[in-house]
Amino acid sequence: MTQVAVPTGAEPPVRPRRGQAWRRFTGNRLAVAGLVVVALLFLFSFVGPLVYQTDQVHTDLASANLRPGTDGHPLGTDDVGYDVLGRLMVGGQTSLIIGMAAGVLATVIGTAWGAVAGYVGGRMDAVMMRVVDAGIAIPALFLLLVASAIYTPSVPMMIVVLGLVSWLVPARLVRAEAMSLKTRDYVLTLRAIGGSHRRAIVRHIVPNTVGTMMVNATFQVADAILLVAYVSFLGMGVQQPATDWGAMLSKGVTYAYSGAWWLIVPAGLLIVLVVASFNFIGDGLRDMFEVRGKNR
Repeated sequence: MTQVAVPTGAEPPVRPRRGQAWRRFTGNRLAVAGLVVVALLFLFSFVGPLVYQTDQVHTDLASANLRPGTDGHPLGTDDVGYDVLGRLMVGGQTSLIIGMAAGVLATVIGTAWGAVAGYVGGRMDAVMMRVVDAGIAIPALFLLLVASAIYTPSVPMMIVVLGLVSWLVPARLVRAEAMSLKTRDYVLTLRAIGGSHRRAIVRHIVPNTVGTMMVNATFQVADAILLVAYVSFLGMGVQQPATDWGAMLSKGVTYAYSGAWWLIVPAGLLIVLVVASFNFIGDGLRDMFEVRGKNR
């Protein structure tokens, strides 16, 4: 019987121990601070309405544009009488749900596309990556505005559109990883003993790109939240009575010159905080999965 030569050093790369990886993450103070801020924002948006209950469906024009602290409204009211603090909680739910879901969808699609393109190579890789290059050439904000003009903006619609326009960058990142991983000894060994391409991709290529995927996913979430804010600021976001932080900022600008700062500052501050926090978390995850840091 003919024996198959198995390449030497066929073991997958050694993963850093969980304790070491976690210490590298916690060593980044900005990443820890970002994680705490994101956790607090989730509590604020999803648990807050259970504690601080307000009517965010029916308008009350008699209570419109009240200053902070008036009649039991800590952050005042907006132009139709909605309590601003309660509105921030409702808007946070929309922004965070869309951002998280779109980020996960983009990461899943981009990982699958990039892993197949990088592993298979050749003409298929060339065709698949030309599709990616063509998609990157079209601004995501433009596509989102077109979709919002054609269809009634809703949370599911914005998640799908954002996910379908945001997977391109993750695809390129994962493809580069896959092109390197497919030449590793443990992948060559699998192919030598008759393992399928599907098994190589699912069992070796994709798991070994988890660090890249997790880091990029945090940036995808931050970008999605910003895109939602952009579209809502242009008046093409989710429809009333639903809202998000970008829509609140857009409405607040109308009253900027009348001194109604409470309609602008809180929403703008929360957008900055959540985007910066996810970026800091991404930096921390990059340190956590950094190959060169495994032996530190």
